[in-house]
Amino acid sequence: MTTAVGACVFSADSSLAFRWDMTPSSSGKAKRNPMSKRLAVPTATATTRKIETTSKTMRSFVEKNSSELEADTKQRIKLEKYSSESEEQEGNSRKWLKDYFDEAKDMIKSDGGPPRWFSPLECGSHNRNSRSPLLLFLPGIDGVGLGLIRQHQRLGEIFDVWCLHIPVTDRTSFTGLLKLIERTIRSENCRSSNRPVYLVGESLGACLALAVAARNPDMDLVLILANPATSFRKSLLQTIMPIPAELMSGQMTLTLSYLLSLMTVEGISYCQVRRKVTDFAVLYPTVRLVGLVAEVIFCFCRFHSGFACAWQEDGVDLVTTIKGAGYYRRGRIVDYVSDFIPPTTIEVNKVYEEYRWMVDLTSSVMLSTLPDGKIVRGLSGIPSEGPVLLVGNHMLLGLEALPMVPTFVIERNILVRAIAHPMVFFNAKDGGLPDLVTYDTFRIMGSVPVSAINFYKLVSSKAHVLLYPGGVREAFHRKGEEYKLFWPESSEFVRVAAAFGAKIVPFGVVGEDDLAQIVLDYNDQMKIPYLRSRIEEQTEKVVSLRTDTGGEVANQAMHVPFYIPKVPGRLYYYFGKPIETKGRKQELRDKKEAQELYLQVKSEVEKCVAYLKEKRESDPYRNILSRLIHQAAHGLTSQIPTFEL
Repeated sequence: MTTAVGACVFSADSSLAFRWDMTPSSSGKAKRNPMSKRLAVPTATATTRKIETTSKTMRSFVEKNSSELEADTKQRIKLEKYSSESEEQEGNSRKWLKDYFDEAKDMIKSDGGPPRWFSPLECGSHNRNSRSPLLLFLPGIDGVGLGLIRQHQRLGEIFDVWCLHIPVTDRTSFTGLLKLIERTIRSENCRSSNRPVYLVGESLGACLALAVAARNPDMDLVLILANPATSFRKSLLQTIMPIPAELMSGQMTLTLSYLLSLMTVEGISYCQVRRKVTDFAVLYPTVRLVGLVAEVIFCFCRFHSGFACAWQEDGVDLVTTIKGAGYYRRGRIVDYVSDFIPPTTIEVNKVYEEYRWMVDLTSSVMLSTLPDGKIVRGLSGIPSEGPVLLVGNHMLLGLEALPMVPTFVIERNILVRAIAHPMVFFNAKDGGLPDLVTYDTFRIMGSVPVSAINFYKLVSSKAHVLLYPGGVREAFHRKGEEYKLFWPESSEFVRVAAAFGAKIVPFGVVGEDDLAQIVLDYNDQMKIPYLRSRIEEQTEKVVSLRTDTGGEVANQAMHVPFYIPKVPGRLYYYFGKPIETKGRKQELRDKKEAQELYLQVKSEVEKCVAYLKEKRESDPYRNILSRLIHQAAHGLTSQIPTFEL
């Protein structure tokens, strides 16, 4: 017999599985509503065992106000238009740690059955022919399989989620569990060979995932591992493992599950944590361990009590972690356009808060141009319907993009997809460059690696695209080169824009010279032997761009200018009048016509920069002191005035 606890349940040896709807009927009794059949794991035996589902109805979904989450959201920027209906309900339906213990009480009752997969109801119903990849959750030593309970709803939106349940009295060996998992992934591979399988493992489940990946190097697997128990022999669990399971009551098993969450498992024998994000550390290497070659995310949660259950902690969102790592894909390789999942309101708020210091410090002024040519404060002049190309200049280190992208979402409900350098997405050879974790927010907000095909896909999908023709050369400019454009001589984007009738919005940004002063630029660093060798080494490690282009724009040396901060001034953005390309497709196929439009866009960007440099001289609030005085008199949230338009 197999017990369904609000889930689709099927034995590991069964070939068919059914999903049961356990919602109450009008008579008050739970009704069974078998939904679509789902292909499960094929077995070596010819006999198909039927699964008899007997159960108490899962404890009714408790209607929660989720006051904690709602209060946190209300304190942040409200993005009502950006919220989807499902997201508005997330706070009320997402489960909590208490739900884990409540549901585990039913799950741990022995039924004498073998290990089995179940699909939580809150993960939603998936058609097995859909493009959602399969995600298998492998639990820790408790074996319940509910370790992702707080993640079920969000995971179910982008994955087909199966969780492994190992009954408390089951004596299947590690090798037996290994073979069970292998049969599952091979079945999925036969059904859809171009789609990856995600293995999410916790504690000993993470060891299972590593072993499966090492034994199946030909399988397309993505591993997400929490607190891998690779130093298990050093833990206190060794003292209690000899206790026979038959002597342990259900309550004792539940208590053990809780105690396990407080245990400290020391060390990781095959890797080191390269970066920590508060209490949640994430590592993105390609791991090679006894023949293992796989995409892997390591997640470690360290708290005062030791290692806690990684997926149960507040602030831990597995979907956000996967998106930030750039590891969500539906095929063999990532398609940065079709595989992209738009950020949620909470994710946008977190990104905005991350760079809120810069917004508050610089009191950015954003201007745009209406169709009639009138300049207004705010972003109302930006076309709401795509495709739209925002083409502008880079300031030092590209700092202007950090507050700009979330501001577009907040003010206009427009998600801007930035074309970014490949180092934001790919590990450099032998390290030496910033950890990929540094760029998590870029990937969450929809940045894509620069390439002709990615640019084409974005424009064809009617996206708002952020484009910097000056690239790295402009962002890492030299002394005295503030606001100087380093664009290629020939057009790179005009004909693609015209092919889809995109509007081109030229824009300029100024203010870096009021924030910092470069004291050691590329030319200075190349005169110092150690720094010169460092620059050459780092440049060699990154993907080379514009190798077929001459001039300064082709000088893509990877270095960081040394600078000293100034008393903060103010950032100014000016988005010019949109340039229409609709109806000019045939005309702009001519290289000469396309080049003329390209030079027009470049000229407009230079005019935007010149306009801001001139107008800011008359801004009485350009200095931070005058802004602080204004806020003291009118409140911290009041909009600070600027020059007359």
